[in-house]
Amino acid sequence: MDRQNLTLLTDLYELTMMQGYFKNKDRNETVIFDAFYRNNPCDGGYAICAGLEQVIQYIKELHFDKEDIDYLASLGIFDEDFLDYLKDFKFSGDIYAIPEGSVMFPREPMIKVIAPIMEAQLVETAILNIVNHQSLIATKSARVCFAARGDGIMEFGLRRAQGPDAGTYGARAAIIGGCIATSNVLAGQLFDVPVKGTHAHSWIMSFPDEYTAFKTYADIYPNACILLVDTYDTLKSGVPNAIRVFTEMREAGIPLTNYGIRLDSGDLAYLSKKARRMLDAAGFPDAVISASNDLDEYLIDSLKVQGAAITSWGVGTNLITSKDNPSFGGVYKLAAIQDENGEFIPKIKLSENTEKVTNPGNKMIYRIYEKENGKIKADFICLVGEEYDEEDDLMLFDPLEPWKKTRLKGGTYTMRPLMEQIFKKGECCYTSPKVMDIRAYCQKELDTLWDETKRLVNPHQVYVDLSQKLYDTKIKLLEQMSEK
Repeated sequence: MDRQNLTLLTDLYELTMMQGYFKNKDRNETVIFDAFYRNNPCDGGYAICAGLEQVIQYIKELHFDKEDIDYLASLGIFDEDFLDYLKDFKFSGDIYAIPEGSVMFPREPMIKVIAPIMEAQLVETAILNIVNHQSLIATKSARVCFAARGDGIMEFGLRRAQGPDAGTYGARAAIIGGCIATSNVLAGQLFDVPVKGTHAHSWIMSFPDEYTAFKTYADIYPNACILLVDTYDTLKSGVPNAIRVFTEMREAGIPLTNYGIRLDSGDLAYLSKKARRMLDAAGFPDAVISASNDLDEYLIDSLKVQGAAITSWGVGTNLITSKDNPSFGGVYKLAAIQDENGEFIPKIKLSENTEKVTNPGNKMIYRIYEKENGKIKADFICLVGEEYDEEDDLMLFDPLEPWKKTRLKGGTYTMRPLMEQIFKKGECCYTSPKVMDIRAYCQKELDTLWDETKRLVNPHQVYVDLSQKLYDTKIKLLEQMSEK
């Protein structure tokens, strides 16, 4: 994780294609590649963009060390002149992206790379690796936090993550998506985010009895005393011993702040309601009841429906791995090639699957909101240079079923461009916010979604429409290809 130069974090064919372009000097044209995804994770209604800061770091550090060159030479497939070229390699292009914490939707560019094709080709794998992973975990986190209905979610998944990088950058993404804290201390240090934790069953088991374990922990951490009560028997032993400790703390004049119990097994709805009554009867109505144990958004939602008396949740494996949907599915496709006059010529990828047919050209995205309530009406992909007046009527249509149309009356909607420039001529021109600031921005973004889009099952899908000009360009290219 300490190594910043990730230049060889790429698929071999990126480098073999680079050499092919190098051998054909006239083929290193400036091109446009779009990184996008086709389907929302977890069958949801949206995704959360995350990972841009790490993409920026990667691009800034992009260079071939002597050790990299020597290794590539040892493969026996790269010529000396190409390896000499790599010694001075540096990214020189432009990059545009949707800011981290933004809600986004299928088939719209998350990241747009404009660069000589050798450079644009090389960065494909790492960009997708970084953005796919963090966007997946940020999206899962947002879903889990939505299910908790305002309760705090703590990310507890480090030990179950697929390695240190996934655990640490996954924790970063989980915070962006809405978690209030992580158990991952390294993530706390690297990204300046809150860290939280209690104690394990082994703490209880290492003492002669449960009461002594609780009492000792309370003496050390009186201002963060969350006691794990299910080591032996939750209701007969754990909760009564916790109440005994809380009573002694109160009698000793110790302020009871940030105190309570944690459940990690059993019927969480039943146990939490029983524990709540016991704590209330003993005079501790503000004691926190937190829970863990293989939680996800569906289980949390079910527990809320059952009236579980839980107000704090530790979510681990199912969040940090997005267990039910472990990959994001982002892709990186050529959209345009610049000709000798500096004009970008649109390119399109065909497929037997309609959803895999790409949107050609140099594009930008407008987000359209209902003026009355600030909710997202649709996203609108158009060609760079197209301008719109919010006082004019705007016709939206389904690009797959264009006879389905909606006319937005002028003055009833607002529009804003979604992508920001990140690199200009190889130099970074964007400053990434702090993670907690991205989290706050993400919460505002989520507020622009309709509840119907945020629901966990069968959500309403936000429309991603094409401008008439872009749609006509796409149809023209499709017709030209069909004639060949």
